[in-house]
Amino acid sequence: MLYELVAIVRPGDLAAVKGVARATGSYILNNGGVVRGITNWGPFSLPKVVRSHQAKYTHGHYFVMQFDSSPKVQTDIRTTMKADPRMIRCAVVKMGKGTLDSIKDIDGKVQWADRATSTSRRDVMDLG
Repeated sequence: MLYELVAIVRPGDLAAVKGVARATGSYILNNGGVVRGITNWGPFSLPKVVRSHQAKYTHGHYFVMQFDSSPKVQTDIRTTMKADPRMIRCAVVKMGKGTLDSIKDIDGKVQWADRATSTSRRDVMDLG
């Protein structure tokens, strides 16, 4: 199955963002999955104040990862990331309809949509 992970890491420490992305990618690869792409969206204001791991956050560093894996690996990633103190929020979404034809042309690059021309992913996704 093809999944897309949207992760929000504590802002201000690029090494933490790289560490979370590297650990997640390694887990996927070690369990027979394939990472199609990682996109760094950078730091942004959060839509509202978010409490996570006994702290409040108004900004976060976003990154997106597209990967193929089994449903169990996807569940393990979500569980592990939610427990990681470097994380603010994460969401995993299944891409396509579960058939090869529906996902074969997805290249792993995730672009941030221009607000002037379309609705951005951030406006339509619930990262909560």
